[in-house]
Amino acid sequence: MIGISDTTMTALHAALTGLSQRQRVSNDNIANVNTPGFLAGRTDFESSLRSQLSDGRGVAVGGGSVHRSLAATRTDGNNVDLDSETVIATETGLRYQLALQALNGKYDLLSAAMRTQ
Repeated sequence: MIGISDTTMTALHAALTGLSQRQRVSNDNIANVNTPGFLAGRTDFESSLRSQLSDGRGVAVGGGSVHRSLAATRTDGNNVDLDSETVIATETGLRYQLALQALNGKYDLLSAAMRTQ
């Protein structure tokens, strides 16, 4: 099977993978908002993706790094902030939709180009 891709498509796929991971981590945080001792997770894929793109290296598709937040905790040892997690989840969903629309646009261009052949 022959694959058609370019740097933009690979970067968008990497972004979708990272955003999907962020959504899973945020959902886990929200699910554990009342779990004593639970520390919120944080995901960073943007810095790695940015570095790969600026260095001209090939973009690796994969999730980013996940680490536990060192933010202050409540008396029960939990540091999940439901308001913050809701904003993160909403923003992540919007970014995912935007990246998906961009990737669909690339596929539409390829499809149109093949129809004109």
